[in-house]
Parts: sequence; structure tokens; C-alpha cells
Amino acid sequence: MSARCARLAESTPFNLFIFAVILANAVVLGLETYDTIVDEAGGLLQALNAVFLGVFVVELAIRIAAHGSRPGDFFRDGWNVFDFVVIGLALAPIGGSNSALLRLARLARVLRVVRILPELRLLVVAVGRSLPGVASLAVMGVLVLFVYGMIGWLAFGDEFPADWGNIGDAMLTLFVLLSLETLPDMIDQGLEVSPWSLVYYVSFVLVASFLLLNILIGVVIDSLDKAREMEFTRSQADRRAAAAATEGEEDDAAVELLQHVHELRSTLESLEREARAVVHSQERDRSVRTGA
Repeated sequence: MSARCARLAESTPFNLFIFAVILANAVVLGLETYDTIVDEAGGLLQALNAVFLGVFVVELAIRIAAHGSRPGDFFRDGWNVFDFVVIGLALAPIGGSNSALLRLARLARVLRVVRILPELRLLVVAVGRSLPGVASLAVMGVLVLFVYGMIGWLAFGDEFPADWGNIGDAMLTLFVLLSLETLPDMIDQGLEVSPWSLVYYVSFVLVASFLLLNILIGVVIDSLDKAREMEFTRSQADRRAAAAATEGEEDDAAVELLQHVHELRSTLESLEREARAVVHSQERDRSVRTGA
């Protein structure tokens, strides 16, 4: 029974069906924001919400049953805990059908689409893992804004007090400047004070807009690689559990083959990076010798 539930929970048609139900649930939640539709078909919308909740409860039961005699293993996965809490909130007696808390619980069910779509789940995990690096980068960004804001206040505060009258306004002006949309206007404004203002704005764009943005992209990409490795490890654990529940050895062999392919791909990527580093080093040495 547990093996059948495991195969069903991991099957593509089953997950596509759950994905469709989540989308339908989102549509119904959106329709509930229109008073005219609620007045005309409020009972139907509530019935649909009950049907959706029933589907989610059955899905949750299937995923728990897939762990057989060890249902506690279900809660070792953070996404499973998220599903359990979201569905449990909808079943809890937290007020009438129109209570704000119940509506929030229904809204949380829509967020389960992250659980269904692997790539979206991967992005969410990557964003979560990048938060420490992003926090450090944010501190650096605040320091850059503060230093340039003080310089801007000293240089332009008397002539343009609306934008540079104090450190708060100056930092806000520079923060808006990060989008580069106001850069031409700010350069024209600065040139009215001094031609050296061009150096101020160009250096700020290079440091804050280009350098910090590229560092942020690097942090997110590194977190994405780590999240992809974590997702593969988690998927492999699920595959091994499903294969162990079957009697034949074909599923176990397939899981191990997939593991070997993954390790081989990682090794090839590492060798490719090393080869590129060697080639770049040789080209740099060759250019230095040519220049000499």
C-alpha cells in the first residue's frame, strides 16, 4: 500500500492534477473579492472551497501513507510540514466562513504551488539560502549610500535642498538613482554646481549600481547551485525510499545510476572550470610576454 501511495505521490499526472486544483482554488479566491459574484454565487464558491480542501486532505493522506509504517518521516521534509500546517489551518475552528484568518488560511493554500513545481521550489530555497549574503551586501550598500550621501549633502545641499538638504534626503535620492532612470537629470543638476560632480555620479554608478548588483547576482547564483544540490539530495532520498518499498531491484539500480550520472556531471563541470582557469592563465601570461 505504501509503495502504491509513493508511486502515486511522485507521478506526474497526480502532481499535475494537484497543480490544477491549486490554480482553480486561486481563481475561486479571486472571484470572492467581487461582491456581485459573491451575491450571485456565494454558495457555489464556498462549496468549491470545500471540494478543494477535501482534495488537499486526500493528497496529504496519500503522501503520509507513502511512508508506510514510519509516518514520522513525512515531517522531516520542510515542505511537507508546510503543507500540513497550511491544510491544518483550513480545518481548524478559527471563525466564520468570512473571517480574515480563514481567508488567509485559504490564501496560504495557493502558496502550495511552490511545493508542486520543482523549479519554483528551487528558486525559493535559493532565495532563502542567499539571505545571509544579501544581508551583508545590504549593510555594504547602506554604507555606500551614507558615504556618498554625506558627500552629496556637502556638495549640493545648499543649491538643491529638496534632494540633498539632509542625510536622509540625500540617501533617498541616491537610492532612487540606483535604477539609473534619474541619472541624466542628476548629472545636469550637478553640472550646474561643478564639473567635478560628473566624477561623483559616475563613481557612484560604478560602485553602487554595477559592482554591488553583480555581487548580488553572484550571491544568488551560488545559492542557486547549493539549493539545486540540496534538491537533488532530497529527491534522491525520496526515490530510494520508494525503491526500497518495491520488491524488485530495478528501481534501486535506476536510483544508483542517476546518482552516478549526477556525480559524473559534477566532476565534468569541475574539470571544465579548472581547464578554463588554466587557459585564461596561459593567455594572460602570453599577453604579458607579447607586451614585454
